[in-house]
Amino acid sequence: MAKLSKRMTHLVKQVETLGALPVVDAVSKLKGLEETLPAKIKRTKFDQTVEVAVRLGVDPKQADQIVRGSIVLPNGIGKSKTVLVFAQGANADAAKAAGADYVGGKDLADKIKAGWVDFDAAIATPDMMGVVGPLGKVLGPRGLMPSPRAGTVTQDVANTVREYKAGKVEFRVDSGGNVHCVVGKLSFTPEQLSENIEALLKYLRSLKPASSKGVYIRNVTVSATFSPGINIAA
Repeated sequence: MAKLSKRMTHLVKQVETLGALPVVDAVSKLKGLEETLPAKIKRTKFDQTVEVAVRLGVDPKQADQIVRGSIVLPNGIGKSKTVLVFAQGANADAAKAAGADYVGGKDLADKIKAGWVDFDAAIATPDMMGVVGPLGKVLGPRGLMPSPRAGTVTQDVANTVREYKAGKVEFRVDSGGNVHCVVGKLSFTPEQLSENIEALLKYLRSLKPASSKGVYIRNVTVSATFSPGINIAA
């Protein structure tokens, strides 16, 4: 196991005895961690990303217990996503008007097959899936493959583009039963981060599989890019 830096060792000591806190208290503690650093330890100068990790009481090996979804958080995530759209005709025009960064068909598919993946979200109209389907091996592992279940295969490309440009986030439970999701930036106010976290947890609860037994949300932590996780009382 890698040795912790002096910075991380100090921050871990600040949170290791806290226990599980209400959302707003956990967020306030997270935002104040940098202020506890001694003068000899440099503070980060960029706006750290804040992420929530949730351990679910599901078995991802069971198809009916795969938890996935997408949500537009109340306060966005502090970043405008680069959005690619597979569409043609009027749908392509609508995507461009809504702010899509890249719009096309076979031309984009060929670029992706050659290794280009310089975008954060991919959306497709149903009639373009013949072009998009073969890209699964490239886009799937990166979480970028358009999917009806995720709402990224749709006729309503304009609204979907606007949602992703506003910071819509996707998540999918991993093999260990965990969901990781960006919920904003450390510069957000405690209220903004708390609202985003509460909205995410509420949505996750609504996705509980009928076949999942026992405690569903088992553990929740919030962390920033260079901070330890703080437990949240879910």
